[in-house]
Amino acid sequence: MLWAISCIDKPDTAAIRESVLIPHREYLGSQKHILVLAGATQNDEGTEAIGSLFIVNVNSRAEAKKFSDGDPFTQKGVFKSITITRMRKGQWNPGAAEGA
Repeated sequence: MLWAISCIDKPDTAAIRESVLIPHREYLGSQKHILVLAGATQNDEGTEAIGSLFIVNVNSRAEAKKFSDGDPFTQKGVFKSITITRMRKGQWNPGAAEGA
């Protein structure tokens, strides 16, 4: 089943985010077997990360939380809030993301 994990950054954590970006990306690479989609959410101008969004395919909320808890961004305190919501795949069109 799919779970959406929506994270909002704490204010003034850009330097922390940058300092753990490589370990964060390595972690995501190690989770490809469950990671459907991942990316930073940004301000309207696209000049600043304001959070992250992950879609994972796991069997329970506990597994989704385990994924989130393992992320270096979570471990280093980048996020002010993390919301985990079960979702159902209604539409699937990855081709529409080409060039995004």
